[in-house]
Amino acid sequence: MNMPSPSGPHAVSRLRSARLARSSKPFLARGGPRGERCAGCRLVPSHCLCALRPLLPVRAGVCLLMADIEPLKPSNTGWVVAEVVADTFAFGWARTEVDPALLALLADPQWQPYLVFPGEFVDAERVVSDVQPLETNTGKRPLFVLLDATWPEARKMFRKSPYLDKLPVLSLQSEQLSSYKLRRSQRDAHFCTSEVAALCLALAGEVHAAETLAAYLDVFTDHYLRAKQQLPVDGDDAAHQRLRALAHSQHSCFDSC
Repeated sequence: MNMPSPSGPHAVSRLRSARLARSSKPFLARGGPRGERCAGCRLVPSHCLCALRPLLPVRAGVCLLMADIEPLKPSNTGWVVAEVVADTFAFGWARTEVDPALLALLADPQWQPYLVFPGEFVDAERVVSDVQPLETNTGKRPLFVLLDATWPEARKMFRKSPYLDKLPVLSLQSEQLSSYKLRRSQRDAHFCTSEVAALCLALAGEVHAAETLAAYLDVFTDHYLRAKQQLPVDGDDAAHQRLRALAHSQHSCFDSC
């Protein structure tokens, strides 16, 4: 088995660049530093995360449908997903138009798309709670379509995106409470985008990738908050140790495969 390798900017980074190119004025992250940021991880250079980025073979894919300024926010965790899941696709959402590349992706026969959304807002016949394993039926790879936005924005996107109406809706049934500390939802049971992606990967049988994504989110959150508070990073804390342990187990698997 071969290790994947990074090949230029990932999908969220490219979407961010395109969004910045359309901006009439610079985007300033609210409450954050105004100085230099790493182009790779968006953190200040003293707290750069790039050397810790996991490289994993993941069969599942993630399609991020992002609200207008989400790609610009340093706290956006769709970026974290794109750093771990090689087949991450990112598209900006607009009410009046849809990117033809998004429609092509959803129609691509190699993928089985699942729109991830709470089942309580959807007709029961569309709701599923499991993901078909890769080996069964058509052998299609699961593609998880995530609405990367605030909860009010996500509900609007769901209602006003008719091209998503034919997709099965994956309703997550986790009893976990969100541990994401950078932007708090009004409801504790609402997960951030990276947490949702990790739950989806676990459902698809990608348990190691799910655990690694969750660990990487914890480390990203730690670096982000410490940079904001002007505190040094503790590379030997529990979050960093967990991420290193997962990376070590992955390398051991590659060595024996």
